Amino acid sequence: MTRANYYNAIAPIYDQTRWMTDSVAEDVADFILALVNATPNTSFLEPGVGTGLNILPLVKRGYPVTGIDISPEMLDQFRQKLQQIPKNLTLMQSDASTLSLPDASIDVVLTVHMIHTVANWQLFLDEIDRVLKPQGFYLNAQWTTPPARKKFESHFKTILSNYPETRTPKRVDNLIEEIDDYFHHKGYQANYQIAKQWTVANTVAELLSYYKSRAYGFCWWAPDDTFRRAMAEFESFCADHYDSLATELSSTAKFEIWVYNAS
Repeated sequence: MTRANYYNAIAPIYDQTRWMTDSVAEDVADFILALVNATPNTSFLEPGVGTGLNILPLVKRGYPVTGIDISPEMLDQFRQKLQQIPKNLTLMQSDASTLSLPDASIDVVLTVHMIHTVANWQLFLDEIDRVLKPQGFYLNAQWTTPPARKKFESHFKTILSNYPETRTPKRVDNLIEEIDDYFHHKGYQANYQIAKQWTVANTVAELLSYYKSRAYGFCWWAPDDTFRRAMAEFESFCADHYDSLATELSSTAKFEIWVYNAS
């Protein structure tokens, strides 16, 4: 399955199967605005904008926002959150590897755990550097998977790995060291910030339902029949391991930002 088709497939369930909430997004927006010393005219760009989870609060507050995504279905989900598209929002369906924007035209570029999905990440970073204004900010962010959900995920991946038909990508991390090295050599100042920490709680049954809907990339590592067999095995494992499917798994998520400033 291609990246575009994957995101098209999960677009209707994307928000409900993640752990970012509207209230957390508002707090993160407050943090970002203070971080970049925003004025009413500060412009924002989010490649891989998806359903707008991260940047919708800035749109609603009137900041100039451009969102780019390869998936038309994800962009449709974003549009459905608004009665009409406001003048301060521009949405573009495009591969993020090439940003169809003028040089030095954006104050803040935000990416949230998406660079590993870009075919040529070096070219993509060149594009970010190109579109940023001389005093601009690049915010490379991620909302970390809460440890309880991460452990749950690892159990499923272990089961998947026992099926020879399963293929795993070579790399799914956020290329933190490579990105840091790139911007260091470009002369950017860098620092790390935690914008928000919050508690995420789900029952085992809820998480199983998310997996059955194939809401995450690793759920597509196996062919359909293999996935169904692995899920049946995993559900049996969960019933034994967690005693009950009603067991609640609770832990802390973080919204992390690696901040690069061109000044």
